[in-house]
Amino acid sequence: MTMHENPPADDPPSEGGPRLRRLFLRRQPTVIHVLIVLLCIALGFAVVLQVLDELTTRNRELTEEGNALRRELSELESGSSSRAAAQEAAAQQARVQGILAGVLPVEGPGLEVIVRDPDQQLSASTFVTVLEELRNAGAEAIEVNGQRITASSWFATSSTGILVSGTTITQPYTWYAIGDPQTMAAALDIPGGALSSVRSSGATSEVIHHENVEITSVRTLDRPEWATPVPADGS
Repeated sequence: MTMHENPPADDPPSEGGPRLRRLFLRRQPTVIHVLIVLLCIALGFAVVLQVLDELTTRNRELTEEGNALRRELSELESGSSSRAAAQEAAAQQARVQGILAGVLPVEGPGLEVIVRDPDQQLSASTFVTVLEELRNAGAEAIEVNGQRITASSWFATSSTGILVSGTTITQPYTWYAIGDPQTMAAALDIPGGALSSVRSSGATSEVIHHENVEITSVRTLDRPEWATPVPADGS
């Protein structure tokens, strides 16, 4: 008896994996899938909004800080400018007062007036007339024979010459005055004026215009004995 052995049949190939994949690919999205996607989108959008809000807040804070710093800088610059302006005004006022008081050397355009009186015929009144004419013509600084003339200066006649605030000066008398040369020269030479008085006394005069006159003599101010400044508040 002949026995035929049939080879065992192979197991049919498993179709589970491909079938699942086909089912998965063919399967339509469910509500859960849609909800998950929407939640992811919402979460991402919320994160983006939070980041933008933080950036906006920080940008606003930085802008406010920058504005505050600029205001502080402007106030500092304004205060510095005000202080500098006040100091400059005070310094300018001190210079003006120093010139008027005769305590500062000065220079500027002006006149040189040379008066010769060999017979000593001039009196103190003639010098007062010369001084008044120069001041009325706008002279800002005056000197005669090295003596600075100020509001407290005085003239007197002596046997040896002319006294200027107690100091004797002798001819030739040389005046220096700083101011507008044309105006001062015209004022001195008006009919019946200062130089007319000089010539009528037998003396001679010469007026020289200068682009720059230097007056280096100064006065030493006496300390006030009785007068004191009034307080700023008036009390």
